[in-house]
Amino acid sequence: MRQQDFEQRHREAWQALHHLLDELERPRFRRRLSSSEQARLPELYRDLCNHYALARSRRYSPALIAELHDLVTRSHRRFYQIHNNGNPWNLLHFFIADFPATLRRHHGYFWLALALFLIPALALGVLSYHNPEMIYSIMEDGNVAEIEAMYNPQQRDDRSIHRGSESNFMMFGFYIKNNISIGFRTFAGGILLGLGTLFFLIYNGLVIGGVAGHLSQLGYHDTFWTFVAGHGSFELTAIVICGAAGLLLGHAILAPGRYRRSEALKRRARIALKLVIGAAILLTIAAFIEAFWSSLQLPPAIKYSVAALLWITVIAHLTLGGRSR
Repeated sequence: MRQQDFEQRHREAWQALHHLLDELERPRFRRRLSSSEQARLPELYRDLCNHYALARSRRYSPALIAELHDLVTRSHRRFYQIHNNGNPWNLLHFFIADFPATLRRHHGYFWLALALFLIPALALGVLSYHNPEMIYSIMEDGNVAEIEAMYNPQQRDDRSIHRGSESNFMMFGFYIKNNISIGFRTFAGGILLGLGTLFFLIYNGLVIGGVAGHLSQLGYHDTFWTFVAGHGSFELTAIVICGAAGLLLGHAILAPGRYRRSEALKRRARIALKLVIGAAILLTIAAFIEAFWSSLQLPPAIKYSVAALLWITVIAHLTLGGRSR
């Protein structure tokens, strides 16, 4: 290809990248550029590197090669400054705006994951409430006995007297490990054609619903529901979001559309990763609430009021966050 034709074909993309870099290098650029405009940088940078390599291999004019070299250098510096910046405000901005906006753009996977989790939970919860033996269909006798002892009002009161700040921090670490492991398994199961995600969503729904129905049938309302109501808004929502991310991966493999399966999986994985990172933040918040708030012995009215506020906060965040973009 002649240099003139080469320039005519790609000049518009170079100018777009040049303009984008000018805006990014200005102070407070995020007030001027939308997230979609900022997201163009990796694609334009990748294409530019290819153009630069072609220009050198075809021995185009030194002026063109120098121009592309300068553009590659600026793009490289800006790209890694943005993506490797450890500024915590970037993570906060992602969680407040980009994460909920990404979830809403792929809300179909969220609602499907919610149905796969919620329907089994409600079904087994009702059955376990009316039939005390139903819980043993999904849990062993020893595990059921441990849960009953954990939420027994008398034993729980005795434990809470001796629980101090060191125990709270220890439980915080335990809850983070436990929550993240559940979320990761639910997400990673999507690589198995989505079947792993389906299994973990349904299984977790059955276990949580069965335990809730069984303990309610025993009359442990004030110990079980006041404990889970607070952190449940963050934890359960995050598990469903991890399920949505896993379904994204599974759908990319089963129905890649006009892309090869590897390319479709790569594209969907970028989206799924955003959902998983947001869900991990929700799970960390849930672990903090579970360790330092849920275990407090307070009147049920206070616990339920705070739980209602937390549920409203989560729903408002996922519904309204990033709307301005």
